[in-house]
Amino acid sequence: MPERILQVATDMSQLANEKITEIKGVTRATRTLALNALIEAARAGEVGRGFGVVANEVKEISQRVTVITEELEQMFDRLALDLERTAQTARGDRFSDLSRYIVELMDRNLYERSCDVRWWATDGAVVDVCENPDNGEIAAHTSQRLGVILDSYTVYLDLWVADCNGRIIATGRPDKYRLVGTDISHMPWFRDAMRCRNGGEYAVADIARNELLGNAATATYATAVRRGGKADGDVIGVMGVFFDWENQAPMVVKALNFSDEERARTRVMLIDSKNRIIAASDGQGVLSEQMKLEVKDPKRGSYLLADGALVAYALTPGYETYQGLGWRGVIVQQSRNASRNGDKPAPKLAEAS
Repeated sequence: MPERILQVATDMSQLANEKITEIKGVTRATRTLALNALIEAARAGEVGRGFGVVANEVKEISQRVTVITEELEQMFDRLALDLERTAQTARGDRFSDLSRYIVELMDRNLYERSCDVRWWATDGAVVDVCENPDNGEIAAHTSQRLGVILDSYTVYLDLWVADCNGRIIATGRPDKYRLVGTDISHMPWFRDAMRCRNGGEYAVADIARNELLGNAATATYATAVRRGGKADGDVIGVMGVFFDWENQAPMVVKALNFSDEERARTRVMLIDSKNRIIAASDGQGVLSEQMKLEVKDPKRGSYLLADGALVAYALTPGYETYQGLGWRGVIVQQSRNASRNGDKPAPKLAEAS
């Protein structure tokens, strides 16, 4: 709707300018005719005096029409500008709201991941293998249990359980990744999980490619496994879950209900706290590019690029106990005119300032 208003404002301004130009042409012709009539009346002397009076009246009317035309032109320009600004504001607000919806939708999803890892870390099989890390039979049972979970929660690539030294002792897909015995003690999320003060805390890592999982991009959540599965029990290991970012995130940034025409000139993205693109509806620049975002209001806003493209953004509000990671939803939509001229609907990308 805002774009339709903007188009109407543009069409109205263009039509008004065309008609005013026509009126100006007519008044110029009228003034020329009036001037010629005055000249001829002067040549005619006394006989042409009455005709000269009429010519003067025509000239004055022409001048008055010129003044009115100029006033109309200024009025139409002001009205068109006001309407354009109103439409741009409404459009910017709409896309800022959509940007917030996108990042909030993702955060709701990731909130569930933070709940999953804290819940599964209390599972009897997970606790049992951490209390008996060298027992092969218990480890096999735990891996089977994790596999059952993965069968139902298909958004994960794998689930790992490690002992306090960072040695993986059970996984949900042991035949696919063969990671039992791998040392992960150097990974920041493992160290953060070991420092969790109680069962309600968890660790989270930035979106990154995991070389142990076929270099797939993952969102990693982890927490400490505690003796007896108690919230205040001693730390006896770590559980990590690996959200399948590459396959799940695109569904979120493609969730907006655009028309085919609008979708063709619109790019929807998630960017992290460092302005790195972590998901994009066109699949371009993910984990490799940063967006130069002009942030005036940290929470939400919109602005136009030099080529007329609209950029709108919104900061994550978090969800429930999940505070978010400083991510933003971003939408870049190319103008219809630029799209018709064949320009690419892409934002300006650069190092974050």
